[in-house]
Amino acid sequence: MSMSQEIKTKINRLISQWPRGTVSAASYLNTLGFGHDLLVRYKKSGWIQSFGRGAYILYGDKVEWPGALYALQTQLGLHVHPGGKTALELKGYAHYLPSGKRKVFLYGTQGQVLPNWFKGERLGVDIAMTRTNLFPGDSQEGFSEFREKDFPMRISSPERAAMEMLHLVPGKISFEEALLIMENLVSLRPDMVQRLLTMCRSIKVKRLFMYTAEKQGHSWVSDLDLSKIDLGKGKRMIVPNGKYDRKYLITVPPDSLAEASA
Repeated sequence: MSMSQEIKTKINRLISQWPRGTVSAASYLNTLGFGHDLLVRYKKSGWIQSFGRGAYILYGDKVEWPGALYALQTQLGLHVHPGGKTALELKGYAHYLPSGKRKVFLYGTQGQVLPNWFKGERLGVDIAMTRTNLFPGDSQEGFSEFREKDFPMRISSPERAAMEMLHLVPGKISFEEALLIMENLVSLRPDMVQRLLTMCRSIKVKRLFMYTAEKQGHSWVSDLDLSKIDLGKGKRMIVPNGKYDRKYLITVPPDSLAEASA
């Protein structure tokens, strides 16, 4: 086989295995035997195109944020996932209202660094990255696979996503919006909720989760064993100038308390 035939065979193999709508990191392509010079040649020949520094997409392909996240998870091995409100949107529990640029909530362990090519402006969204130790970093609890077109993504299960969402209340998500989304979570798995509440490291999140779940009257709440969950001591202020809930020792907006006791 001549050199040109070998190069053509390699590019055909690469393109046939490349899921449409995804990014490929240059470092990952290097490990497959596609070095810098070869990638430059493919680019000049119109097979691939740069996607920022250190990444490529198929020439003329349209890539959205899931296709970029695919590379972070499967090629670079980063512990980054769609969680919170975004995972709940993907599962149909929360609804994205197209009033301006979409906000995508990603979660990762402390110290996770995103590559420079992974930019919200390049993907047409606003990336809200939260690095948190809300759950132990090595925990595999509360994840599910979500297929986006031709490729899978690892996202938070609804149970984990609800807690991740409440972690951002009231700074990035309002209490009122979180309460509305919690209303939709009628079919959470109590065994999964129990395990996640036991592992969760935020007293605020655990109390807020229980308060909103009880307020929405979800039947799965009765299957939980709160004696095995550390809800901490002392008061927590969720919002200033709110009303105090004596059961969970949190200060919440007055309207929600009035509705709960109506």
